Amino acid sequence: MCLGHANNVAYVQWMQDAALAHSAAQGWPAQRYQKSGSGWVVRAHAITYHEPAREGDEVVVQTWVATLGRVTSLRRYRMYREAMIALLAHAETNWAFIDYASGRPKRVLAEIAAAFVLVPDETPSN
Repeated sequence: MCLGHANNVAYVQWMQDAALAHSAAQGWPAQRYQKSGSGWVVRAHAITYHEPAREGDEVVVQTWVATLGRVTSLRRYRMYREAMIALLAHAETNWAFIDYASGRPKRVLAEIAAAFVLVPDETPSN
């Protein structure tokens, strides 16, 4: 917290934590990606802030996969203050799927694509 509200880095951390938890809940925890020798890296983040998160706030993060292409995926987020009473921010991350050994893009594994339900029409509230 800085100046009584969360720094922008906190929002990025919440996004990453939510993405990892969602992936794990779909059967793809970090260890499974490591075992496969491939996984996701961030290409870009975009965040629109609506209200500040303040010290002591319980922040709820919703996330879903909006698109899943051959080597990229768009994940969206909404961040709320406790019990979803106030929208703090909406955001998205563009992810690229890579081979860990080479660092080069790789086609998303079929079993990964099958694990995620796409929610393309979900758009953040403004």
